[in-house]
Amino acid sequence: MKKNHFKYNPETLSFEKIESSVANWVKVLFTHLLSGIGLSVIVLSLVYSLVDSPKERILKNEIATMEAKYRELSRRYDAMSDVMADLRERDNHLYRIILEADSMPEIMINENALTNDSYDEYMDLSSFDVIFEASARADYVEQLICQQSSSYDELVDLLHDKERRLQCIPAIQPILNRNLKQVASGFGWRIDPVFHTRRMHQGMDYSANRGTPVYATGDGTVSDCGYMQGYGNTVIINHGFGYSTMYAHLQAIKVKRGQRVTRAQVIGNVGSTGKSTGPHLHYEVHYHGTPVNPVNYYFLDLSPAEYDKMVQIAGNAGQVLD
Repeated sequence: MKKNHFKYNPETLSFEKIESSVANWVKVLFTHLLSGIGLSVIVLSLVYSLVDSPKERILKNEIATMEAKYRELSRRYDAMSDVMADLRERDNHLYRIILEADSMPEIMINENALTNDSYDEYMDLSSFDVIFEASARADYVEQLICQQSSSYDELVDLLHDKERRLQCIPAIQPILNRNLKQVASGFGWRIDPVFHTRRMHQGMDYSANRGTPVYATGDGTVSDCGYMQGYGNTVIINHGFGYSTMYAHLQAIKVKRGQRVTRAQVIGNVGSTGKSTGPHLHYEVHYHGTPVNPVNYYFLDLSPAEYDKMVQIAGNAGQVLD
């Protein structure tokens, strides 16, 4: 039996029968349908806001993994930075001091270099700060490694130069003087034996018999030789690295201008030519054109005790022979 539906009419104060029609039926249907859809949307929104979807859970796990990896990489970066700092410290304060080289320049992180076109595609990403920091650290470590590698190449070259330098530095006495008794005069202010005036004696005088061999005190090239005013027969050797030596008052010269000589090679014989009051060798060491005390350069043929004794003898000896 079909049910009848009534609607109260307040104007007539009576219930009126509602006539059923297709239009009313469709209207009611759409009303309930729309209400259901709206309720479903609300429920689904609440669910999605409170519960992660499988895809979101995967992405969150990936993000957590990446963050853990980044923290691990940061720790490894710090460890590498400490190692590089130690290498740099030893390089600057040990190797370069020994080899008399300048310190390495400081490296600064160049942030401007990390904002060029190659990073434009990442500028709008929420993780850009992380990408930028990681890139800055990687760039800094790369620069440190490149600089350190170049520095070690430079140190190898300096080491080779140091070996050549040690071979060239005038580091022995110019005559055999095992008993250290043949030093007649040292470096410093002395009384001239001819003019009896006080003057600077720019070398050391070694008393020796005529014909005693005179040795080159380091590797080098004979830059000049022959008779020189006041010095008589003289040999001058350019050792490179700013060093040169002079051997004066020789009886005979055994080398020629331009000839390469090696340490302990005989270059002449003791004599008494030029302004000389007796047979001896006048020996000078110059560094960058300035006379320096030769006693500071006898470290290859004297023991520490002998060297101390030589310093005392050279300081006290005052009998100038030229």
